[in-house]
Amino acid sequence: MMKNFLAKAYIWVLLVLLYAPMIVIAIFSFTEAKVLGNWTGFSTGLYRSLFTSGQHEALMSAVLNTLIIGLVAAIVSTALGTVSAIGIYNLRNKRFKSAMNTMNNIPILNADIITGVSLFLLFVSLGVTQGYVTLTLCHITFCTPYVVLSVMPRLKQMNPNTFEAALDLGATPSQALRKVILPQIRSGMVSGFFLSFILSIDDFEVSVFNVGTNGLQTLSTYIYADSRKGGLTPELRPMITIVFVAVLAVLIIMNLRSKNNTQNNSLK
Repeated sequence: MMKNFLAKAYIWVLLVLLYAPMIVIAIFSFTEAKVLGNWTGFSTGLYRSLFTSGQHEALMSAVLNTLIIGLVAAIVSTALGTVSAIGIYNLRNKRFKSAMNTMNNIPILNADIITGVSLFLLFVSLGVTQGYVTLTLCHITFCTPYVVLSVMPRLKQMNPNTFEAALDLGATPSQALRKVILPQIRSGMVSGFFLSFILSIDDFEVSVFNVGTNGLQTLSTYIYADSRKGGLTPELRPMITIVFVAVLAVLIIMNLRSKNNTQNNSLK
């Protein structure tokens, strides 16, 4: 009884520590105080100011850049990660397969700052001007291994004979891939897509080294530059709240869909 109580108490303490900062930011996004912690009365002024044309052009530009780079990186890394996972899964040589899995895990276990500096030195050595393209390539690079990890468990749960059965029934390899393999691993691909998108939005270490000097900003680099000026723009509070609510809504929808799919499969 005591062990059960302590386990639940630990979980609630952990949840409070994780979500308390976001709740505080959300609460103070509804007041116009310049400093976080000062309550000057309920107001939606910061939200109106955030979306007023021209007042916070740099912030909105950083948000737009973040969303575009994150979306492109998520789409490309999902495609690359899915193909890579299928290739690794179908390798015959166990040693080579194990080596490829280890190689895929290295970027995940590696510190982000090392990845960022390494990519920065690569572009400098090649004489490539840093900007939108190079930053998007960087995000694709560190997102793809996570997609492989998301898709691989679905491949292991799949019946390995279904692909060959489809070929025996007259399907071409591309048709078997589209109509047999992909539908069975779709949930892993969706999870990998959203994970890549969130990781791209969240990234700072890789972005700060590869954003270049042409004025390109992402949300994380904008917040860093803004904090160095001696304080944060108050409109960041509603912006962070909107991003948090959007990500939370996506996660809830994904969990509900996963739960419904599990229940439907169990009924079948």
